[in-house]
Amino acid sequence: MTTRTRRDVPSTALLTDHYELTMLRAALADGTAHHRAVFEVFARRLPEGRRYGVVAGLGRVVEALADLRFDDDQVAWLRATGVVDDRTADHLATYAFTGSIDAYREGEVYFPHSPVLTVRGTFAQCVVLETLILSILNHDSAVASAAARMVTAARGRTLLEMGSRRTHEHAAVAAARAAYIAGFDATSNLDAGFRYAVPTRGTSAHAFTLAHVDEPAAFVSQVATLGAGTSLLVDTYDTAQGIRNAVAAAGTHLGAVRIDSGDLADEARRARALLDSLGATSTRIAVTSDLDEHAIAALADAPVDTYGAGTRLVGGSGHPTAGMVYKLVAIADAPGPHAPLRPVEKTAAGKGSMGGRKIAYRALDDQGGATREIVVRHLPGAPGAGPGRALQTAVVRDGHVVHDPGLAEIRAHHRAAKAELTATDLDLAPGTPRLTADPTDIGNLMGATA
Repeated sequence: MTTRTRRDVPSTALLTDHYELTMLRAALADGTAHHRAVFEVFARRLPEGRRYGVVAGLGRVVEALADLRFDDDQVAWLRATGVVDDRTADHLATYAFTGSIDAYREGEVYFPHSPVLTVRGTFAQCVVLETLILSILNHDSAVASAAARMVTAARGRTLLEMGSRRTHEHAAVAAARAAYIAGFDATSNLDAGFRYAVPTRGTSAHAFTLAHVDEPAAFVSQVATLGAGTSLLVDTYDTAQGIRNAVAAAGTHLGAVRIDSGDLADEARRARALLDSLGATSTRIAVTSDLDEHAIAALADAPVDTYGAGTRLVGGSGHPTAGMVYKLVAIADAPGPHAPLRPVEKTAAGKGSMGGRKIAYRALDDQGGATREIVVRHLPGAPGAGPGRALQTAVVRDGHVVHDPGLAEIRAHHRAAKAELTATDLDLAPGTPRLTADPTDIGNLMGATA
């Protein structure tokens, strides 16, 4: 991986676990460090009740790899604390990833045992990437998977990501990006807008209303500055009176009112009726307050135009971990680029893995619907065509990024991938994945074993 010239960008090298470097230390000592290796990222199962997952975070993985360098002060600290010895310190001082990565495109849907990402290089190059890759993919895919369910529940209505105050400050930016990939329309987080061009929205909180002598004064001030098309938060005191004050301040062309408390379905119906009676028939209604896909679905018949989701989207209860793991699946028994790879696999009960590098395809019917998830072991030199739509794409080759799509392309790919799913797959009720690459069904393509 080529290093950025901007050395002021923080290094991502120590966003890892202690044992990654102790494994490296031992592998350098016995020579295994220089053997070719293949690692795969996959989930043995989806979170309980989930029928599909959404891959997100690949672009952030590429960013993190570009900044993965062991700076002098980091290496000195690792040596001083005894985490590494001199040989390992010297190795880290010149570390650069020059291997290859293949992965599911961001926005792709995945199922148990899908080979979401494959890393190839020397054991020394690949082993130190485990924690960094998993921390990004597990977080972002979990948020994107929750967001995709909310998009289904919203049935085309506007969705705003508003979870910045409910998670770590940097996780908030990643969550906003992941939610946008899965179909949210905008975020409240300005850094997500600055860094990733995610559209941002926001007007005011209860504090703005409370800071004025009364609600009418607050609304007049906001409209004077932001225009009649703004959204006014109307439930600081009494929602019905707040709506009257909002229309009085902005006129019948008021952009929207936001309701953040109470029985949202009932409040929305009352608000719609009152707005219409006041002549504000085009004023939209936005609701917020700990929404998840089930709460949004319950509001399907209510006159709601916009949903704002935060806590249940970025918080642990809203996005149970994707549970992805990073496992060695093939290793050479000697150094050198032409040493043959030997499949390896973990056999522990409940935590097994299948040896050998895999290639994944999704079989489609005549209408473009997904019918089967096919995962086969890689055969070097086999024809490129496979039994369905190829799910992995080349992302990094010889350390150089070859796949770097923009968010518009990623969002479009997600919509296309999700469109291949059935109503059963998209059902919000707890269920099991219809499509799964069961390890017992993973076979060889033309008899290959590695």
